[in-house]
Amino acid sequence: MSLVIEARDLRKIYHMGEEEVHALRGVSFKVVKQEFISIMGPSGSGKSTLLHILGCLDRPTSGELLIEGQNIQKATGNQLAEIRNRRIGFVFQNFNLLPKATALENVELPLIYAGVRRRERRERAEVVLERVGLADRMAHRPPELSGGQRQRVAIARAMVTEPTFILADEPTGALDSKTSAQIMELFAELNAEGNTILIITHDPTVAKQTKRIIHLLDGQIIKDTAGDGVSA
Repeated sequence: MSLVIEARDLRKIYHMGEEEVHALRGVSFKVVKQEFISIMGPSGSGKSTLLHILGCLDRPTSGELLIEGQNIQKATGNQLAEIRNRRIGFVFQNFNLLPKATALENVELPLIYAGVRRRERRERAEVVLERVGLADRMAHRPPELSGGQRQRVAIARAMVTEPTFILADEPTGALDSKTSAQIMELFAELNAEGNTILIITHDPTVAKQTKRIIHLLDGQIIKDTAGDGVSA
């Protein structure tokens, strides 16, 4: 299987006045194509810092992050923007949808940034919305949708660029338990179809549904174990 992500001794230090905060303390791991991984840990474990680095929203203080072999430390600002838009599909806890835009228009947005023509944008957005079960909700705006439906729109938006991997930040955090289970089932289906998925979570119930769990504590990986989502 091809290597999607390689993290080599990632370290991140924040300076708060005269104090140094070591958010990551030498994190190393690899992700191959079609893995379904959760990165789990309590508040303060370094999850958010790692999320920002994996999402090319921040750079490590030292160490290296390679995405499909490209060293992110050496990438320009424009190259990072292109990586975020084309290679990473983001899913956020609070959906981050435009409230006045329809579901279809929200899903089209990354394709507009990518310079895709209108007709192709529309066709691709319709396909992924249908895939996540929202064929009859394309013209609805976020305030007209349930929390679960809004997260499905966000997942469709993450998928529409056909990214290298999907990076989800607490994707069930704003949902009830029944809806959370449905969203995790959808992620499992998408993974079975060939998508590489990383989920950042503090919830063990969510983590155990993935195939692999990377446990963070105090900026370090303390365990790397199999989850219940591993195929028999």
